[in-house]
Amino acid sequence: MTAPAPGAHVIADDAEALAVARALAAEFRTGASARDAERRLPRPELDRLSASGLLAVTVPAEHGGADVSALTLAEIFRLLGAADASLAQIPQSHFAYVNVIRRQGTEEQRKFFFAELLAGRRFGNAQSEAGTRHVQDIRTRLEPRPDGSFTLTGVKHYCTGALFAHWIPVLARAADDRLHVAYVPADAPGVTVVDDWDGLGQRTTASGTVRLDAVQVPGDRVLPHHLTFEGPQLHGAVAQLLHAAIDAGLAAGALAEAAEFVRTTSRPWFESGAETAAEDPLLIQRFGELSLEVRASEALLREAARTVDAAAARLDDTAAEASLAVAAAKVQAARAAVEVSSALFEVSGTRSALASLNLHRHWRDARTHTLHDPTRWKIQHLGRHTLNGTRPPRHGLL
Repeated sequence: MTAPAPGAHVIADDAEALAVARALAAEFRTGASARDAERRLPRPELDRLSASGLLAVTVPAEHGGADVSALTLAEIFRLLGAADASLAQIPQSHFAYVNVIRRQGTEEQRKFFFAELLAGRRFGNAQSEAGTRHVQDIRTRLEPRPDGSFTLTGVKHYCTGALFAHWIPVLARAADDRLHVAYVPADAPGVTVVDDWDGLGQRTTASGTVRLDAVQVPGDRVLPHHLTFEGPQLHGAVAQLLHAAIDAGLAAGALAEAAEFVRTTSRPWFESGAETAAEDPLLIQRFGELSLEVRASEALLREAARTVDAAAARLDDTAAEASLAVAAAKVQAARAAVEVSSALFEVSGTRSALASLNLHRHWRDARTHTLHDPTRWKIQHLGRHTLNGTRPPRHGLL
């Protein structure tokens, strides 16, 4: 099993969580380009993340955690995404599966896993499968055993975080064909994590394959995830909020790097009459347009996070509003990330295309991450609600 960061700090509140995130983002920004270019996996950085206590900030207060707001959690991911979008993506599923424990865990399960989180342990992810009819066609099986335990068998793909995890939450169907999550130690017999991710972007997420060959899982490590979707829920909204935060951060990071490049390296176009590229009126205009895209994504992200927080206080019809607010934030953030990371070259000029500068990592990360789930369906749900008052579905991706 991946060794935990020794002596993990316990964060006290939202203010401390944001201060720690800002400091780590500044630290992670240094070396982000080299890690991507060399595909150097960020194990030391993840150990720093564990030791900082940030991975335990959603542990409830009664279990010793800071229980930070969705607004704070989204800002943490935005800050990390602006520094290194690959690194920010790795713990996204970690928090999604912390939420499963919060909602569906027994008191004993919560006590055990929240202690693990406060000690710096990391959750990975083994949910998606390749070659099935669609993303929710889950064929990994949990077969019951006479002693109350289960046998887990299947193959998972796009398993971001699994290579660095202490626990791998596995999405599987039990004998009743309902969805469950099995929390499996990464070093359990029968578990194989394969580093075969070769995406054009998010190169250091190690989003490869997890093979599960008759893995024995105790009954108290399996949670009934299907119950999550039988009433108003925020599971999908929170998970998607973090994706939106990564995209918003990525857009801001790309814009900041473009501005720095233009100020220090680019030449003005001769027809502008400007002494420097930063004084070129057409470049100024374009930077203004890109700034609007970034500001809009950040504003919608904050609005969505506040809506999630309001819904969490009274989980009823407000959950639908939270899902729609997050959908709007995700669409805008995805657009901003792709547009700004592409426009980086437009505003910076020919030299910015040099492979040695690796400025294309922003676009590669944006183009890869925004493929996670199609924004066109989020626009559909926004349109259906606006026109006909149709509530969004409860399937965990909205």
